[in-house]
Amino acid sequence: MRVATAVAERDEPAASELDALAAKAREASDFLKALAHQSRLMILRFLCEGEKSVTELEHLLALRQPTVSQQLARLRTDGLVNARRDGKTIYYSLASEDVRIILDAVERVFCRERLNG
Repeated sequence: MRVATAVAERDEPAASELDALAAKAREASDFLKALAHQSRLMILRFLCEGEKSVTELEHLLALRQPTVSQQLARLRTDGLVNARRDGKTIYYSLASEDVRIILDAVERVFCRERLNG
């Protein structure tokens, strides 16, 4: 019985490990929620190509300025994009390489040509 208990205790993660895992899961969940919108995904995809102004994004997406600005505000709040102002123009760029890595994975899964069907 003692051996079984010792093995079970060794295999169970410590409470601190569970807390750390839960924090990482929450971070991943928040990240994925930010991506879970068609316009936001498209904005991020265009920003993978380089910095863009709000006006450039409006034209690329064929959306009105308030809609683009609302989605950019969400992405900025979630820490996925950076903004810089040059006079009256605001330019956006990806906040980290992690965003590009995830978007590349999404593109590989959903945008590649299907070879077998």
